[in-house]
Amino acid sequence: MDKLLYYLVTLLESALSVVGIRGTYEEPRYAIVEHLDRGVEVRAYEGRVAVETDAGGQQDGEAFGRLFRYITGANGGGQRIAMTTPVESEGCLIAMTVPVEQGARGTMRFYLPRTVVEAGAPEPTEPGVRLVRIPPERLAVLRFSGTASPAARDEQTRILTNVMEAAGRKPADRPFFMGYDPPFSVPFLRRNEVAVRLPSPAS
Repeated sequence: MDKLLYYLVTLLESALSVVGIRGTYEEPRYAIVEHLDRGVEVRAYEGRVAVETDAGGQQDGEAFGRLFRYITGANGGGQRIAMTTPVESEGCLIAMTVPVEQGARGTMRFYLPRTVVEAGAPEPTEPGVRLVRIPPERLAVLRFSGTASPAARDEQTRILTNVMEAAGRKPADRPFFMGYDPPFSVPFLRRNEVAVRLPSPAS
């Protein structure tokens, strides 16, 4: 794709997402396999590939910048790669009984388009950025709108925690946040999600 056209398309997609229009972004494929209380969905995701870096939390602009540089050319092929959603981030360790922030550093991920994966995703050239392959998995997900402030994420994580505990469902890992919109989007149109990975059905 021509460099100017690439940036124009990216700018247009960002502008549309400000008002909640995000149909131009590719999302990982999943099927909803179960509904729990409070709107929590259990989703079965297909396998996918992401580019990942260490992050100090959802608001880590440096981590976001490293990933953005990867999709805009800081990779082995110098490719410009389409933006996808969601951006996944971990920034705090929250127990599944009483949410407790442990101050643990986490990760931030961009998922790669399927066409890029099928053609062979280029290796990152910037230190601290890596490709990760995620096998098929199940997530318990709670969606919410509004500003994804730390307080809002903590509250939604508490709701998810309580629903999981009441349903007798044990997580496989710590909760994380998935963001679908830029921070300047209209708050009530934003799509935010907190999620936790579940043990595989066979385990």
